[in-house]
Amino acid sequence: MKSAFQNTLRIWFVVTFLILASLAVIYLRNGVAGLNLFIQEWPLSNLAVTLASTTLTWLLAGSLLYLLASEKITKENLWLTAGFFIVMFVYLQILRERFRYGDYHYYLEAATALANGQPLPDTYLYLPLWGTLLQFIVALGDQGVMIVLWTVNVIALGTFYFLLVRVLERYGFSHHLSIVVTLLFLLINTPLMRTLGFIQVNLLTLDLILISILTYPKNTFVSALTLALAVHLKTSPAVIVLAFLLEFNWRWIFWFAVSFLAIGLFPIAMHGVDIYLQFVNNTIGLAQIPDTNFHDTSFDSFLRFLDPFFGIQIGTTRIMALGAKVLLLAATLYTMALNIFAQSFSKENRLLNAAPALFVFMTLGSPIVWDHHGMFVTLSFLLILKRIQSPTHWMIFFAAYFFEFMLPSFDFFPWSYGRLVAPMVILWLMYVTRKNDAPSPFITSANQWLAKLSS
Repeated sequence: MKSAFQNTLRIWFVVTFLILASLAVIYLRNGVAGLNLFIQEWPLSNLAVTLASTTLTWLLAGSLLYLLASEKITKENLWLTAGFFIVMFVYLQILRERFRYGDYHYYLEAATALANGQPLPDTYLYLPLWGTLLQFIVALGDQGVMIVLWTVNVIALGTFYFLLVRVLERYGFSHHLSIVVTLLFLLINTPLMRTLGFIQVNLLTLDLILISILTYPKNTFVSALTLALAVHLKTSPAVIVLAFLLEFNWRWIFWFAVSFLAIGLFPIAMHGVDIYLQFVNNTIGLAQIPDTNFHDTSFDSFLRFLDPFFGIQIGTTRIMALGAKVLLLAATLYTMALNIFAQSFSKENRLLNAAPALFVFMTLGSPIVWDHHGMFVTLSFLLILKRIQSPTHWMIFFAAYFFEFMLPSFDFFPWSYGRLVAPMVILWLMYVTRKNDAPSPFITSANQWLAKLSS
């Protein structure tokens, strides 16, 4: 078997060399026009995405052949490796079929404006770091920037797979169960599809948060630095800082403050302090949005939808939305405190018990909650699997999970706002199951079944 894989790998290298050599010969002889004779862009396809997806799929196939030929895949890592390649091959095929992408245009507009010495456009709603970094690749043009960010997202997906497995293990899930849960979670996931389809920074941000959690407390510098980067990419991860502050680890706090300030000085060095004032003005502008959007599952959007039916003034609606978020914050902090005292999720530290509840407020506390933001409640949903014991709670969990991760995104009231209710349902489950010390029957049965399957 080993020799068969080695022979196949040799063939893969030969074919790869022939492809590269043929492209080089065609280009040297006929230039780009010559290459175009050998490439067709099918209707409803994006040629750059097709080429990138094909290239990455081919490289993944070569990597798999190498692992098999060198006998790097063992009984210990078989499941982990298989899950990774399944996820990557599936999503590369799905993404190849998409011919139009969205939110990267907002990033590109901001980066282009900065490169030209102009202020940030009002559509850019992030701290200035991302736009400042992207200005260095503006010269690649629309398609060039798009494919760079597309590739970054694919890499972030592969990284997220391994990080989520490790985080679940950190929370006490067995190795095989962590892999199975991660694989099933990723394969049917509307927020993930929306994130990849819009080339959003959610996965990159979430990867940084998970690295921060995994490296604490062994490496406080890396933990602090990665969370500081996450906050500069998306702002909302600032909520998770509270979970770390509850540890009263002054070394971590020092490194976070230093990292956050150092990262923040980079855009200032490039464009001056005014760039942050522009960010603040854009953020304030979010509160002035007068209409609703069924893909925006925030309290603000939901209440604005009710305005014309009940004759509510927009000023009153904004007060109501703020009140709803204050109540959610109080419920989040209360549930978080109870989970810490009960050590509901982990016996290790306060951080691991505080984070699941905080992810809920991090997601719903924003003035805009697009459907792809559901990725940020990943741990909130998956970790509750350890706590649920009653059949009623299981049915409630599955209903919330269905609305958050499985229901396709579409413009139809009230189903779109299931993603507003679902995280709050999970927060309630965190509260009612906080004292469930015995292992969940699901966890026990799954571990026993997987142990037999892998033996």
